[in-house]
Amino acid sequence: MKRNLKIAGVLCILLALCLMVGCAETGIFRFIEVIDSLRGANDNTETENYADSSSENYADTSRKSENPTDARPNADAESWAIYWYLCASDLESNYAAATYDLYELQKTTLPDNVNVVIQTGGAKTWHHEAVRSGVLSRFLYSSDGLEKISELPDASMGDGETFADFISFCFDEYPADNAILIFWNHGGGSISGVAFDELHGYDSLSLDEIYYALDSVCTLSEYDPPFELVGFDACLMATIDTAAMLSDVAEYMVASEDQEPTCGWDYDVWIQAVADSPDIGADEIGRIICDSYAADCEAIGMADEITLSVVDLSKIWPLVVAYDNLGCEALSAASRDPVFFAEFGRQAHRSENYGGNTPDTGYTNMVDLGHLVRNSRGLLPENAQAVLDALDECVIYKVNGQYRGESTGLSCYYAYDGDIYDVYEYSYVGASPAFCYLYDYELTGILSEEGLAYADIDSGTPVADFSDQNDLDYLPLYCDEDGYAVLDIGGDAASLLTGVYINLCYIDIESDIILILGRDNDLFADWENGVFRDNFRGVWGTLDGYLCHMEIVFEGDDYNIYSVPILLNGVECNLRVAYSFVDREYSIIGARRKIDDNGMADKTLILPEPGDEITLLHSYMSLSDEDDNIYEFESATIVYTEDTQFYEGDMGDGIYALNFELVDFAGDIYLSDSAIFTIEDGYIYTDA
Repeated sequence: MKRNLKIAGVLCILLALCLMVGCAETGIFRFIEVIDSLRGANDNTETENYADSSSENYADTSRKSENPTDARPNADAESWAIYWYLCASDLESNYAAATYDLYELQKTTLPDNVNVVIQTGGAKTWHHEAVRSGVLSRFLYSSDGLEKISELPDASMGDGETFADFISFCFDEYPADNAILIFWNHGGGSISGVAFDELHGYDSLSLDEIYYALDSVCTLSEYDPPFELVGFDACLMATIDTAAMLSDVAEYMVASEDQEPTCGWDYDVWIQAVADSPDIGADEIGRIICDSYAADCEAIGMADEITLSVVDLSKIWPLVVAYDNLGCEALSAASRDPVFFAEFGRQAHRSENYGGNTPDTGYTNMVDLGHLVRNSRGLLPENAQAVLDALDECVIYKVNGQYRGESTGLSCYYAYDGDIYDVYEYSYVGASPAFCYLYDYELTGILSEEGLAYADIDSGTPVADFSDQNDLDYLPLYCDEDGYAVLDIGGDAASLLTGVYINLCYIDIESDIILILGRDNDLFADWENGVFRDNFRGVWGTLDGYLCHMEIVFEGDDYNIYSVPILLNGVECNLRVAYSFVDREYSIIGARRKIDDNGMADKTLILPEPGDEITLLHSYMSLSDEDDNIYEFESATIVYTEDTQFYEGDMGDGIYALNFELVDFAGDIYLSDSAIFTIEDGYIYTDA
């Protein structure tokens, strides 16, 4: 057919049981106890009444009045201490980012009643004249300037004992009426935590390690927490799980849902604000951190994807209980029909998520809580609004960039990668037991007795059988009368899918190669009837006219975001590119390295500058290779200029292959047969 180009994992039961037993002391069962104490075991009290519940440890959700400053136990106190856990890692070795922030601090003028206590470590190389690598150093910045006060043998900054020792030192030697704790480093979200030590295999502090280290040193109390504010100048740490962990540690949390640019927070601005106003409230400090951070990022052109929020931790448990109720509702719906998993998964893939969450970029499995719940309101009508209301109460301030317009201030876990071992790790820190049971059920096909009991599902109720899933192993295409390749799987099969994409390749028969161009959602979809049609138009993403390999990493209502593998001045990165449906054009956001095997998200967003060299990376297969091996190679090298653009370019005459990629609720991928397109003299010829 001819078209005018110009118009146109199931695991065994034993592992599932290990998930429930292995985390009995520190993970999911800790949160079961907490939530039950709020909810009242096995009762159906409405979420809005939880703040009035009585529980010795967790009931007081109103420790602050409308004026947080007046409500602080130390409202009239004048002394402040900022404890800065500065695990510098490769951010310092490669970019001197920690040194830059130390110099920002040294711009401030502190009075006698404000001290900053700093521990440095975790980097192979330091660029600050006062800091040595290979040791742990402790500094005091005060009205007398920066002074090294001790030096310790090297130890992992990602170890809980190292962190606990620092906090103990701070409280013993530099106590204050008001204390702030800052983590500075890479972050990895709920599972991977923060403070990745470059000298110790990128060992990091998990949420549990942070909590138990603090619990061993401080008297933790929701009525009188030891810190006014805990901040994460790190990526991906604004999660509901982090906030729940800190509920009796601090009054407020400041953190980012997404990755931060290297510039990080503006230390001279917010610390000077503390110095100038000793009666300042921690909530106001949080707002200043957010505003100055946003202004800094805007000034250097790195504000497109920023997020930063201030969370009132006194309001976190009503949110956690509402969120867990939502999880119970989801678990009950999934137990009746596994189609729920696909429907919920489609909403998760439509929701703003952070860190990439594709094979090309790596997985953090973090998604914006509010956006996911808004998108899922029709699926979970009983509890969705309660979550949104509690979230609105909890997040008191936030800033976000134009390509993070759906950010609501806190993220939650979703199993994008379909990895049961990741779910197992999450069960140790997840704030919602119901969602832990839900993802275990989704990925193993087994709803445990514990999960049945927790969601109050009658054990005699028939549980959905995943064996009824439609067979998607054979997916033939046909060519319709207009020359489009069509995949028809029927509505029942489509109901089990979370996403449908197209994969595109260029075929060079003479050179014996299949050049892989990437993955997109540019297709026509009739989900109700399970019919999908290509939208091949002979164009693809190019950088200054050179065809790129591009992978869609976020599909939204107003914009998509793509990842393009490149070498930037010889360093392997992913170029992040946004396509606006409003402006109908692409824009370059910047370049990042992928999430590493430790779960560490790179804090370094690099904006290409004139003179930089960008080498496009491609993958290919051999037509004659029966093993389907994939090889990588470097193609065009482009010298970046002020006029460099990313845009849809003409692919030119040749042979192209397209297939449909179907992803089900368990993360399994199914590929259709391929349609072959030949472009010749402005026309597309289709063979499907």
